[in-house]
Amino acid sequence: MKIDCHVHVTPPDIIANWEKYAQKEPYFSMISHSKVNKFAEAQDVVSVLKKDGFDKAVIFGFAFCDPGLCSYVNDYVIEMVKQFPQELTGFAVVPPGGRETENEIERCYNAGLKGVGELFPFGQKINLESKKDTQTIAGTCRELGLPLMLHANEPVGHYYPGKTDVPMKHFETFICDNPGLKIILSHFGGGIFLYESMSEVRQMFCNVYYDTAIAPYIYDSRIYAASKALGLCSKILFGSDFPILPPSRYLDALKKSGLPGNDKKKILGENAKRLLGI
Repeated sequence: MKIDCHVHVTPPDIIANWEKYAQKEPYFSMISHSKVNKFAEAQDVVSVLKKDGFDKAVIFGFAFCDPGLCSYVNDYVIEMVKQFPQELTGFAVVPPGGRETENEIERCYNAGLKGVGELFPFGQKINLESKKDTQTIAGTCRELGLPLMLHANEPVGHYYPGKTDVPMKHFETFICDNPGLKIILSHFGGGIFLYESMSEVRQMFCNVYYDTAIAPYIYDSRIYAASKALGLCSKILFGSDFPILPPSRYLDALKKSGLPGNDKKKILGENAKRLLGI
């Protein structure tokens, strides 16, 4: 089974009126005004899956600061997963908070969603070093056995909308503070996975996974060879960040990577299937 574990969907009315929502959501505004930004409905995802030879996608709405907007896009994800149960699995998005955030995660879990994310530490003003900011989200996910997906990006190289300056140290602190929590760091974790060559980090990061989203814009095919050299192919999840890029854009680099077939199968779906129980 081939699984794309990083796909954004947007309700059609938000797509039609995105500028209205952008006025009150600065991070959404920055992303939406980007030249590479695109919007997709769930039906678009199903179509590209079939076109590119994938079986299933993990979809989620935009992680807004407004809890009401988060609940609204979660409702859309829940409905679309019900409409396309064979093709789609869903994650929930939430802002940091207290009981209201806990209730929303539990509501989405009871509706069949399989994780939380992709959350934006910078865009949603989540201080990963603050247990006060993170304890509700992390604690609820851990109790329910849900993985938590966080946006991370490389600290060097060219700027692009969505590239933020959240230090790698903050992610390390958050991971250290939350043993037992399954964590997915998007975009190869901004390169933090390379530090798993340190035994102390490997032990601390035992429940951390990394997705490949936007890799063609940032890395060449050697990123997969590096994952193999570190023994991490069982922790790499294929993610396209569709609709910015379709899954097919990643296949050439995987082909050139030199990875054996069994490792490619792990990355393209087996790891996600095991992690999400689908």
